[in-house]
Amino acid sequence: MAAKSKSPNFFGYPLSIFFIIINEFCERFSYYGMKAVLILYFKYFLNWTDDFSTAIYHTFVALCYLTPILGALIADSWLGKFKTIVSLSIVYTIGQAITSVSSISDLTDYDHNGSPDNKSVHIALSMTGLILIALGTGGIKPCVAAFGGDQFEEEQEKQRTRFFSIFYLSINAGSLLSTIITPVLRAQECGIHSKQRCYPLAFGVPAALMAVALVVFVIGSGMYKKVQPQGNVMIQVAKCIGFAIKNRFQHRSKEFPRREHWLDWASEKYDKRLIAQVKMVLKVLFLYIPLPMFWALFDQQGSRWTLQATTMDGDFGSIQIQPDQMQTVNPILILIMVPVVDTVVYPLIEKCGINFTPLKKITVGMILASLAFVAAGLLQVQVDKTLPVFPADGQSQIKILNLGADKATVKFGSQVADVTVAPMNSTDYMTFETSQLQSVSITSGGNSQSKAFNYLSGNRHTLLVKNTAGDLFADWLFDNVTSKPQEGNNLIRFINNVPDNISITMGDTSFGEMMPLSASNYTIFAGGRIDIIKAIRNSVHCSTSKAFGFGSAYTIIINNCTADTFDVAYSEDIPPNTVHMAWQIPQYFILTCAEVVFSVTGLEFSYSQAPSNMKAVLQAGWLLTVAVGNIIVLIVAGASGIKQQWAEYVLFAALLLAVSTVFATMAHFYTYTDPSEIEAQLDEEEKKQVKKDEEANEKQAEAVSQL
Repeated sequence: MAAKSKSPNFFGYPLSIFFIIINEFCERFSYYGMKAVLILYFKYFLNWTDDFSTAIYHTFVALCYLTPILGALIADSWLGKFKTIVSLSIVYTIGQAITSVSSISDLTDYDHNGSPDNKSVHIALSMTGLILIALGTGGIKPCVAAFGGDQFEEEQEKQRTRFFSIFYLSINAGSLLSTIITPVLRAQECGIHSKQRCYPLAFGVPAALMAVALVVFVIGSGMYKKVQPQGNVMIQVAKCIGFAIKNRFQHRSKEFPRREHWLDWASEKYDKRLIAQVKMVLKVLFLYIPLPMFWALFDQQGSRWTLQATTMDGDFGSIQIQPDQMQTVNPILILIMVPVVDTVVYPLIEKCGINFTPLKKITVGMILASLAFVAAGLLQVQVDKTLPVFPADGQSQIKILNLGADKATVKFGSQVADVTVAPMNSTDYMTFETSQLQSVSITSGGNSQSKAFNYLSGNRHTLLVKNTAGDLFADWLFDNVTSKPQEGNNLIRFINNVPDNISITMGDTSFGEMMPLSASNYTIFAGGRIDIIKAIRNSVHCSTSKAFGFGSAYTIIINNCTADTFDVAYSEDIPPNTVHMAWQIPQYFILTCAEVVFSVTGLEFSYSQAPSNMKAVLQAGWLLTVAVGNIIVLIVAGASGIKQQWAEYVLFAALLLAVSTVFATMAHFYTYTDPSEIEAQLDEEEKKQVKKDEEANEKQAEAVSQL
């Protein structure tokens, strides 16, 4: 039974729904904000590989879409929607808070070097937090919208319909704002003992919003109409199916006649109406079987596509876009495309005389998603062309930097050609088998020197050479860089090539006072900004500025600093990202078009084909396809063994294209039904049966009276 609504009306709407809408906005901000930076947290804070980060990310998303079934069972069979939302929101908030704490580097940074010393503590806290978040967000997912619908009276059908539109808008608004804001928070630097990317703030703000969502929802408690749990229809469906299978197995011998449908074996225990409704549900659920493959591609926006963006240029003029901010393209396009498709595209298709049925729309959505991954694969090919080659095991890479006014010649051994470097110039990195590099011989300006090489393989090294006043200087620098700088950052180091000590600063970072021919270590700088380089030599101040782009590494040589001259040379160790992030927009656009015709249509189709009391069952089934889709990512990415990312994109595209062919075949043989019409026929049959029973009882009564 439903408690009488205590909520006053506001412009014809129950005031209580505004608390529910605010709650949903804050909750979606919390979820999508945390999820936007999650893949980068795995890779750059926990230092997991791309593949393992992707696997854990999709495991988490799958769990978020499995737990709605648990939430629906708790709400309908035990606590009711209100208590379920409150209880699981508390769990949700605790999970967000734990995840935020897990990202505090100083928590285990005992030696204050900027890196956690006990990574297992952070991993344990992260996994605990994510499990609680999955339980919370999934558990309340099937409850909040339905609880909002419960607040309306029977005569408020129009207001209820508008509420769901506003509710959907609040979801997209929360998603859009959070995927813009949290990457900006992540890009800030914070910390007690050392400055790091501010993941605690990026996770902490969503945690705070979830706490606000809980408080707002509880404040409206006195206004809500709370429907008591009536028992879960999913349990009835499961019991009916289970009994039918058990009964059929027990009567499998040929002496028992076959029945029209295997579910008819449940007729000994369950009424005809329930069996007919379960048949309709199973008919749609059978069509759901190929659908998870779509979500396997769709949800990679937050994993593989975000990682792809980290190797691209995010300079949009006056705006610098973070890799995880590219995910905002999807909700922005959704808000544009949904009304365009509904008011322009579909009417045009209808005018062309094309019968664009819901199942045809879903098929087109799957094909479009496949094309989006083809576009992602083509883009990845172009990105790969810009990535440097790093040394493999057993190899070493050497770069020669000639700091003097004479040319320098370096001999690496009899099997390798001599390398000559012009004055004040450098080579690119050259790859050698480490076993061949016992020592090198350097000649410059008539002077010679032999320099031993005793470094481990798999690394990069720079050989500094300078001939001055009859003295040949040669020294090795251990570069210790074997990958692109993380998150589009830049690595900068300095070499003092003047005969005096120099104090160097870049931006707010001081490199201290450097002796002649000394080199600093690489220091991380945020990408996409113009940095001011300052030097002080014998009380003379010099300065210049340079934009280093995204994902680069530079060695900056200070050749002179006088009152009139600041001679600075830039040696590019790792080239900046040159493929612009804007090239991801086409694949986002295609995938968003796919989402509009697939997801929106799928929900509409499921609703129209479901019996009135089993729409929640199909909603749970729909959410389950999302969970299975994320599990498919784990299986395919783990089992394929593909090392080239573009090839993995093409593999997913091919799999979805094949699955869409299977779905199109299944859809061709599907017969649309009208559940209300079938239920009306059942009502009529039940009335006739009741009438027959009454007539039979009357005849029996007459017969008894005559006796």
